[in-house]
Amino acid sequence: MKKRVLSIQSHVVSGYVGNKAAVFPLQLLGYDVDIINSVQFSNHTGYSQGFTGDVLNGTQLTSLVDGMEKNGLLNSIGHVLTGYIGSASFLQAVLQVLVKLRQQPNSIRFVCDPVLGDHGKLYVPEELVEIYRTQVIPVANVVTPNQFEMEKLTGIAVTTQEDALRACRCLLDMGPSLVFLTSAQLEESKGNNDDGVNDNTKTIAILAAQRSEDENQEDEFWRIDSPLFPGDFTGTGDLTASLLLGHTAASNGEVDVKSAMEKVINTVHSVIRRTHEAASTAGTTSSSNGDCCLSLELQLIAGKAEIEHPPSLFQAYRVYDNN
Repeated sequence: MKKRVLSIQSHVVSGYVGNKAAVFPLQLLGYDVDIINSVQFSNHTGYSQGFTGDVLNGTQLTSLVDGMEKNGLLNSIGHVLTGYIGSASFLQAVLQVLVKLRQQPNSIRFVCDPVLGDHGKLYVPEELVEIYRTQVIPVANVVTPNQFEMEKLTGIAVTTQEDALRACRCLLDMGPSLVFLTSAQLEESKGNNDDGVNDNTKTIAILAAQRSEDENQEDEFWRIDSPLFPGDFTGTGDLTASLLLGHTAASNGEVDVKSAMEKVINTVHSVIRRTHEAASTAGTTSSSNGDCCLSLELQLIAGKAEIEHPPSLFQAYRVYDNN
């Protein structure tokens, strides 16, 4: 029987980001998910007319978890997944929750999506970067930054594969056993697929770095290249982190990174492709169109089959750090 997941991240009434993007895939993969919403907004923050809603504070988070503890509801949790957290006080409260959970009989696997920002822009206060670097990542098992977040956390500018591998190793040195760089546009990115995409198509690189508990084994690095669709798709990082949790939670403790990586990326690609096709049909892929955000909401429900049965479009290949 699979252990329960406690997912602490944002929630939107309409759309698919945060828990709305993470919970459904985990449930399809057979996981019961206990959900704590760090914020509850009407929609994601990219809409032109803004958003409304409420923010959970650290005291409220602690109260919710205390209520679960009193009723014996923490005993069956085996995984913690975190996403967008907007304040230092709430992030500190999350760390306290993790300490409490790790005092329970079950071992806890912590998958941290360090949501800081993207495209050169921070979404959160600058002070959170240092908290993630010095307090959160050292206690995480899995970390899933995007290219911008990787650079902020390591101080390494990531423009080539060599840079990306060096940054991944830097994060491994902080404590986690698995680092998953969810998207990076690298100078030498290339196509590696059976999806009929022209070799000249722009691609993104996804890299994984795994460190064994056996000090005699070298770190392993894997890479997949996937076509880059035009448009600003929100929630893809949340979807990726949840799928990675689901596909790497091996009951025997051994993680087949290559297989998990392929399942995750092929699923995410399929969902983005469905979203892009739907937006293209509606004629609303341009950011200048007022309906753009709505049309680019992830086609998550339509992608149910690909979540349950990932296609085999892209293959991961081993890469090596020459340093």
